[in-house]
Amino acid sequence: MPQVLVELTRAECMALLSEGDFGRVVVSTGGSQIPMIRPVTYRFDAASQSIVFRTVEGSKFHTLVHSGRAGFEIDGHDRDAGSGWSVIVIGTAELITRAAEIDRLARLHFSTWPDGSRLHWVRIRTRTVSGRRLVPAGEPS
Repeated sequence: MPQVLVELTRAECMALLSEGDFGRVVVSTGGSQIPMIRPVTYRFDAASQSIVFRTVEGSKFHTLVHSGRAGFEIDGHDRDAGSGWSVIVIGTAELITRAAEIDRLARLHFSTWPDGSRLHWVRIRTRTVSGRRLVPAGEPS
């Protein structure tokens, strides 16, 4: 069956971000600007319009803190229906250090992989948000 791509509105993208808890962070590394893509468990914080996740020190953490910019992607698909969707966020990455803010975010019920001992809180503010949905031709979007 033929398929078509349909652009998602910002509101639809935000709803999908709010429903999800697993995505991929994308940052460019060093002078080579080679993208580093890492899976993360996250929450969407509606109050700050941000993707929020916890991480440990390492290459992802240091690259995010030094770059200040990041991408984020979530997606889903239904093989049987021949449909799928993707949401991409480009924004400012920042370390969250204020205790009151961390306490508030902790109430968003994070689950972290692999062991839950992720010490650093990071936010990606949703500056640019885009999304597309693949649907069978003739089906309502």
